[in-house]
Amino acid sequence: MDRSTAGWLNGFLGVLIFSGSLPATRVAVMDFDPVFLTVARAAIAGTIGLLLLILLKQKRPTGGEIASLVVVAGGVVVGFPLLTALALQHVTSAHSIVFIGLLPLATATFGVIRGGERPKPAFWFFSILGSLLVAGFAATRDLGASPVGDLLMLAAVIVCGLGYAEGGRLSRTIGGWQVICWALVLSLPLMLAITIFLMPPTFANVGAPAFVSLGYVSLFSMLIGFIFWYRALSQGGIAAVGQLQLLQPFFGLALAATLLHEPVTWSMLGVTAAVIMCVAGARRFAR
Repeated sequence: MDRSTAGWLNGFLGVLIFSGSLPATRVAVMDFDPVFLTVARAAIAGTIGLLLLILLKQKRPTGGEIASLVVVAGGVVVGFPLLTALALQHVTSAHSIVFIGLLPLATATFGVIRGGERPKPAFWFFSILGSLLVAGFAATRDLGASPVGDLLMLAAVIVCGLGYAEGGRLSRTIGGWQVICWALVLSLPLMLAITIFLMPPTFANVGAPAFVSLGYVSLFSMLIGFIFWYRALSQGGIAAVGQLQLLQPFFGLALAATLLHEPVTWSMLGVTAAVIMCVAGARRFAR
């Protein structure tokens, strides 16, 4: 298997894992405060990341690498989880998931700015078309239901795109799983302190689904998914592999319908097929 194909396979696995993030967050914020959820998931993942780095005897990042890791942490460890958790107090997970379709365009843009990539003009055509398809699909699902929730999701997409691109660039030198582990470790002291400070006096009112969701977003969304994702971005290119995120809304909508019984229309299948063609086109013209 060549490096590019391996990148797309790893990227697909990462997207599949990330697809459960918003439905799981939606369940978790029903019982947990969104700020506590954000810092708790980062603290749990950061503790595991620290153990991995120690056990596997990884060397410490340099000063320049630390600066990039701070950007990664701000985007994907703190920014995106917090903004989405706040947004999900105003909108359903099915509604919020469609915004994830804008992530490929944001990631590709930051890939050009931060990663030095230069995709062909046709790539941008397919990337923008795919984003417009997702945005159009969102419009049919009552996009203006909550302006606050929509603005929070839009901000989440921007900071996440930056975190993805910066992490993908950095993973070329220090490795994919090392990037997310070091970003989590840099955030760990603050996240752990805030977790202890905000910890509720009792968890008696927290149901099992919320605990399971916390476990999922901590272990899979915050750590395991990124191990595949950052490796994929370094192998197949930030802008190119990032287009796989166009599929994430539809995986997530399927989960939202199955687990949360949120309404999902059959029109989703037609849009999904069109988006898959956009992903294929973007891959062909990415380099």
